[in-house]
Amino acid sequence: MIDRRALLGSFSLAALPLPAPGQDAASFPSRAVTMVVAFPPGGQGDVVARPIAAALERHWRQPVPVTNRPGASGEIGNASVARAAPDGHTLLLALASLPVLPAAARINGRAPAYEIDQFTPIALITADPTVLVVPAAAPWRTLEEFLADAKARPGQISYSSAGTYSTLHLPMAMLGGAAGVDLLHVPFQGGGPALTALLGGQVGALASGPGPATPHVRDGRLRALATWGARRLAGYEEVPTLGERGFPETEFYIWTGVFAPAGVPAPVLARLREGIAAAVRDPDAARALAASGNTLDHRDGEAFERFFKADTERLQRVVRALGKLE
Repeated sequence: MIDRRALLGSFSLAALPLPAPGQDAASFPSRAVTMVVAFPPGGQGDVVARPIAAALERHWRQPVPVTNRPGASGEIGNASVARAAPDGHTLLLALASLPVLPAAARINGRAPAYEIDQFTPIALITADPTVLVVPAAAPWRTLEEFLADAKARPGQISYSSAGTYSTLHLPMAMLGGAAGVDLLHVPFQGGGPALTALLGGQVGALASGPGPATPHVRDGRLRALATWGARRLAGYEEVPTLGERGFPETEFYIWTGVFAPAGVPAPVLARLREGIAAAVRDPDAARALAASGNTLDHRDGEAFERFFKADTERLQRVVRALGKLE
């Protein structure tokens, strides 16, 4: 079992850059700071980004617009931040797929759209296991019923995702492999459209972050069958983990974190980390995240660097083990 608060590995801090000539970190930010989400509205990244951006606006007294740049399972938005000026005014609210996509590109014979070393980790915001949800009208009331039907009808039960190798695709691919079932993958441009497809009856299942799914579980439109965590998820105490049902190797977490382009001066990094720390303490932001089912797991500096390094290594091993996926 993997303890997400004690992931293995270390991340040695690179030499921090000196402030750019003429840059006054004490007055940062003196203009708008854009927060990019590499997926459409309505998904896990968007659900976290908007209350955090609103809290940053209150703290910094500067606009913090959230810009959705979807496409290619998140590669387009991620790459746009990798190429942005390293002045702290462009941030990425990333998901756990950030380190997966370059490895997936190589497996599929493509040059990656970006490399991990083009980013500087600022702070972890949330970390939760994904949740297997199905429509309330679906015939499966338990994980066992779902898997038995999938075995009886190979390739006929569909699930949506935010794109190939996304944080909503990998856990389902891992479950399918572990359980020996053939599920039909239907990729969309992000978690929001993937959830809409499930709610609209276009697909039969989804591995969702708890944030987007929880309101629909609470109002009775969706049913949760299992979670991918080492322990039962708060708010889902009646829902078993996959480990409890015999699939411990499928453990998977969807996290959200803030990144800046590599090369941001050390004083500006300090201001960014201070701002995120204030944002997660903001009462309105905390209430919004809790209401949507997200669990705050704020870490910054070396703590987040260690987490990111270890999870990158773990998820890239998963991708290499899964190989080329369609």
